[in-house]
Amino acid sequence: MESEEQAGLDKVEESQVEAEESLVGEILDDSIIDDVNTQAELESAKARADENWEQLLLAKADVENVRRRAQQDVEKAHRFSIEKFAKDLLPVVESLEMGLAAVNDESGDATALREGMELTYKQLIASLEKSGVEQVNPEGEAFNPAFHQAISMVPSPDHAANTVIQVFQKGYTLNKRLLKPAMVIVSQAQPPADAKKIDEQA
Repeated sequence: MESEEQAGLDKVEESQVEAEESLVGEILDDSIIDDVNTQAELESAKARADENWEQLLLAKADVENVRRRAQQDVEKAHRFSIEKFAKDLLPVVESLEMGLAAVNDESGDATALREGMELTYKQLIASLEKSGVEQVNPEGEAFNPAFHQAISMVPSPDHAANTVIQVFQKGYTLNKRLLKPAMVIVSQAQPPADAKKIDEQA
C-alpha cells in the first residue's frame, strides 16, 4: 500500500516538475522574444536619437551663421551709415578747394569769388537737405519754443506779439527733429497808449 502511495506521490511530483519545467520553458521563450523586441526597439530609438542630434547640430550652426551675418550687417551699417551723406559733401569740398585756390591767385576777382562761395553754399544746403537736414529760418513767423530760442524781446509796433522779427542764427532739424534751435529776437506786445503809468515814487 505504501509503495502505491509512494508511486502516486512520485507521479504527482513528476507531473509538478514537468509542469514547472514547461512553465519555465515558456517563460524563457517569452523572455527571449521580449529581449529581441526590446533590442530592436532600442536600436530604432538610438537611430532616431542620432538623427535628431544631427538635426540639432545643423540647426544650431544655422542660427550661429544667421547671428554672425546679422552682427556683420549691423557693424557695416554703423561704419558706413553716412556714406551717402559723405558722397553728397564731396562736391562741396571740391568747390571750397577751388575757391581757396582762386584766393591765392592774385588776379582773382572778388565778384567771381563771391559767386563761387554762393554756389558752394547752395551745394552744401542741397546736400544737407538730401540727408534730411533742413534750415529753420523763422523770420516773420510766430515764435515756436520747440524750434526757436529767443535771445531778446523787443517792443515793435509793426509786428504782432510773439513774432520773430530778426534771426541771428538759423536753426536746423534732422527729419523734423531739432538739431539746433534758431537764435531769434521776438516782438513784445506794446502796452496800450492810454495805459496809466505806475507812480514809482509812491
